[in-house]
Amino acid sequence: MRVLSGIQPSGKLHLGNYFGAMVQHLALQHEHECFYFIANYHAMTSVQDADLMRQLTLDVALDYLALGLDPDKAIFFRQSDVPEVTELTWILGTVTGKGLLERAHSYKDKIAKNIMPSMGLFNYPILMAADILIYRSNWVPVGQDQVQHIEMTQDMASYFNNTYKCEALVRPEPRLNEAAWVPGVDGQKMSKSYDNTIELFGDAKETTKQIMGIKTDSTPVEDPKDPERCNVFALLRLMAEPEEAADWEQRYRRGGTGYGEAKKRLAELHEQRFGPARALRAKLAADPDAVEDVLREGGRKARSVAREVMEDVRQACGILCAADH
Repeated sequence: MRVLSGIQPSGKLHLGNYFGAMVQHLALQHEHECFYFIANYHAMTSVQDADLMRQLTLDVALDYLALGLDPDKAIFFRQSDVPEVTELTWILGTVTGKGLLERAHSYKDKIAKNIMPSMGLFNYPILMAADILIYRSNWVPVGQDQVQHIEMTQDMASYFNNTYKCEALVRPEPRLNEAAWVPGVDGQKMSKSYDNTIELFGDAKETTKQIMGIKTDSTPVEDPKDPERCNVFALLRLMAEPEEAADWEQRYRRGGTGYGEAKKRLAELHEQRFGPARALRAKLAADPDAVEDVLREGGRKARSVAREVMEDVRQACGILCAADH
């Protein structure tokens, strides 16, 4: 099966990114044909500084490579290295009704908050659909909150195929991951937009400080605590082995364990998991040309697939390019 997923370079990657997407990405590379891209076109809706965009794009590449993404097993590339995706975005836009885009959760959320979205944000689902369809992806790993985007992509593929009486575009299916809801240090969902994240590769001391600052209630140390209502325990359950997580749950329920003790263990687990990768990341960062080579080669492979799909798309709708002759 061909798997497709992207991640935006809109800020430092954090535990929410890791447990929400990266863990699954890294596992799937050993089982399927995987296309993973750094979604720098998408990030333009929030990052509008050229130097910052370049740095954040490199940061995402370093994070994935340090955590074990293998360029020999997965095609890893920048979205912008396949310009055909913007061509397909336009073509899909000509067969997609405005009403479908107005139903997008991300658009409706902005309207509800009295934020006037840009046309880039309004058209975001079309670019996402083009990302998926241009590689004839079979599966798209997503959380439940992203299923709507895959359903919209399915609709757009049908709009095009039905309009031009062809089968140029393949219907993708969502592959739901099992990631738990990842709380930030304030108890809301961990998100760069909420400034409540715990970074993957931040300074070890600063990361520990962030963890020790996780919001908890005022239950005394000696009293029993409800693990299901504790942000620290929610992260412990993700980071620890199942046996250890079960032990922490029992300690919470019987009392005598303070939140500070749990936070210290969480900081230890974070360092155990990401400390060795931090060292590898630093080594990779010292040779940015090698990282660039990985992305360029991934882009070359991805573009060769995209060009074949676009030949079928252009033929279906009667668009000619000089290169076609």
